[in-house]
Amino acid sequence: MNTADQYVKAIYLLQEMENGPAATGALADMMEVSPASANEMIGKLESRGLAEHEKYKGVTLTDEGIVRARNALQTYCIIERFLSNVLDVEEFRAEARDLEPVIDGMIAERLDTIIDRNSECPDCFDPETDACEYLDVCGAEPETETEVAD
Repeated sequence: MNTADQYVKAIYLLQEMENGPAATGALADMMEVSPASANEMIGKLESRGLAEHEKYKGVTLTDEGIVRARNALQTYCIIERFLSNVLDVEEFRAEARDLEPVIDGMIAERLDTIIDRNSECPDCFDPETDACEYLDVCGAEPETETEVAD
């Protein structure tokens, strides 16, 4: 998965949470980049036909962008569930975020055969809790920034 995929995934999740266009500032925050960097990538996504940006209103994904975002989200869910459910990695969310940019489609497909992914994926991902509802983790809460820093 490349940087563009991470951005379309983030835009998709923000659109879901905001029920409308993703604010550029919120996107920058989610991607942990400067607003200028987010705007630069938005321009690249627009030129590739993946997003549309309206100044002061935000960015929305095109139909092609939505398909790409859902594929990226599905890959993330696969990685997250594999780390949690199969390998029992305690810090699976942090590890999934680190692995996400380097796992390609072929590897994700192979991991998918191991986790027996639900056909509802990626609709199983809740952007509010930043978690897949099919994670096999008892009482797992999404990591907060405080927990990550500890």
